[in-house]
Amino acid sequence: MSQKALDRHNRWRSKTVAFRMSPEENAQLDTAVQMCGMTKQDYIIQKLLNHDVVVKGNARVFKALRSLLSDVLAELKRIEAGSSINLELMEIIRMMTDILAGMEKTKGEEQ
Repeated sequence: MSQKALDRHNRWRSKTVAFRMSPEENAQLDTAVQMCGMTKQDYIIQKLLNHDVVVKGNARVFKALRSLLSDVLAELKRIEAGSSINLELMEIIRMMTDILAGMEKTKGEEQ
């Protein structure tokens, strides 16, 4: 059994919530978690409670974005002219665009 843990509001996280996902849904969730740099648990809680997911730029997030951009570029090169892009790829591109736009906004505010 796992240890009890306190959240950032000093509350015990003693309840377990479980659900099933398809392998494709799990891959999509893993991608989103990698891009934001949070734990999967914290990411899911933030999304389920309709809170904003704040991406804090660090080396791990940068590495994940670079890797995903490489994967997206390879997929886009593979797609033939006139073919449609699958919805999962479009969602990844949208998430990466949002993250990069937020990072640029934050960078501009710091200067």
